[in-house]
Order: sequence, then C-alpha cells, then structure tokens
Amino acid sequence: MVKVEELQQYGKEQFDAAVASANTFSSGFQAIATAYSDYTKKSFEDTKSFVEKLSGVKSFDKALEAQSEYAKTSYETFVAESQKIGELYSDLAKQAYKPFEGLVAKMTPAATH
Repeated sequence: MVKVEELQQYGKEQFDAAVASANTFSSGFQAIATAYSDYTKKSFEDTKSFVEKLSGVKSFDKALEAQSEYAKTSYETFVAESQKIGELYSDLAKQAYKPFEGLVAKMTPAATH
C-alpha cells in the first residue's frame, strides 16, 4: 500500500525535476541562440571582406582565386559551426533529461535474474 507521504514526496520530486529541466532548457536555448548569432555575424563579416577584396582585384584569375578562397573558408566555417551547434543541442537534450533519471529509475522495475 502506498502512503500519502510517499505520493507527496514523489510529486515533489517530479516538480523539482521539471523545474530543473526547464532551467536547463532556458540556458541551453540561450547558448544555442548565441552560437547562431555568432555564426551569422562571422558569416556577414566574411562576406563583407570577400566583397571588398573582390572589388579590388584587377584580373579574372585573381577574382577566381578570391572566390575559391571565400568558398573554401565559408564551407569550413559552416561545417565547424554546424558541429558546434549540433553538440549544443545534444548537450541540451542530455542535461534536460538528467533531472528525470532518478524518477525513471524509481519507476522502472529492477531486472531479476
């Protein structure tokens, strides 16, 4: 038979886990938003720099060289930032679940051998 105190304690644990998870989401989403913002700023600055460099070239070969360099740098930045943002999402999911681990363990019947 389940006691009222046990139910109250379980309810409190669920509430505490939900609050902890919500706090994690808030800070995690802030980190993700900051990462997107930083990437956008860097991309804008790189594009601006490319346009300035391109406007100063005197030959078609130099224009192709500048465009090739810009494309390579843009791709490398995109891949690096995508990985960074992906890791932030992964960390967010792990941290958001963490407060519920104890509750899940309590609710999962122990395996008997």
